[in-house]
Amino acid sequence: MRPVWQGSLSFGLVNVPVRMYKAVEDHAVHFTQFQRGTRDRIRYRRVNERTGDEVPYDDIVRGREVGGDEYVLVEQEELDEIAPGRSRSLEVESFVDLAEVDPMYFDRAYWLAPAKEEAQRPYVLLLDALASRDKAAVAKFVFHGREHLALARAGDGVIVLNTLHYAAEMRDADDVPQLPAKAKTNQKELDLAVKLIDAMSEPWKPEEFRDTYRERVEELIEAKRAGNTVTPASEPEEPTKVVDLMEALANSVRSSRKPRTPDLSELSKTELQKLAKERDVKGRSKMSRADLEAALKAS
Repeated sequence: MRPVWQGSLSFGLVNVPVRMYKAVEDHAVHFTQFQRGTRDRIRYRRVNERTGDEVPYDDIVRGREVGGDEYVLVEQEELDEIAPGRSRSLEVESFVDLAEVDPMYFDRAYWLAPAKEEAQRPYVLLLDALASRDKAAVAKFVFHGREHLALARAGDGVIVLNTLHYAAEMRDADDVPQLPAKAKTNQKELDLAVKLIDAMSEPWKPEEFRDTYRERVEELIEAKRAGNTVTPASEPEEPTKVVDLMEALANSVRSSRKPRTPDLSELSKTELQKLAKERDVKGRSKMSRADLEAALKAS
């Protein structure tokens, strides 16, 4: 795993050399664009709009519009010179209670690791201190050409760094149309809603959640390659009507007490085959996805 940034984490007079690694990897299915009816790929080029010539990446500089179709051009070296060292320094501004930080501010997640063997002791010291007080360090650093606000907190044996959105970047919720500020509920509805939440409450187990849409996309690709079709997923439920709210809540509370039955359309074919094995469905090894779903529904 390659570090995406390295520098020093500074708090007080303590400087800890660290490397930053991505804590999240992209599992999305990426497509290449083609012109319909052909095998011709669509590609994008950096083109000079006046001459139509393609421009090498090294010959591209940044420009900021200052009004009247006038631009000021800036070289990367000039950006580096106005803040020497900032791109290699993760400076702690203060420490805050982790519970006070609204998750809306969280952006991307990274791991911080000590860059040198001699940095391990002050690194672990900060890690243990953050964990013992349930605190997080608010810091700033320059990364990918901009200054980021960040939060360093104790993870499971590692310091986790989350880049944060600035307050000025957050939109005001009052700008959202049709917020339910004027809607009223009664105590019976509230009691049922609380019962439903309690009945559906479980320990947080992130490993149990999967990207089922990505799995369905991959199944679609494999099926098309083999000349087969994929069974469409079931349509979403209709919105609950206001007059049926109490009945919907009551039915939800009752059904939440029963063992959950999995949504077969969200399971991969491998999981369908596994479930069919558990239910001893005959001939399951030769069944298509549609046949597996039908057999499981009937079992």
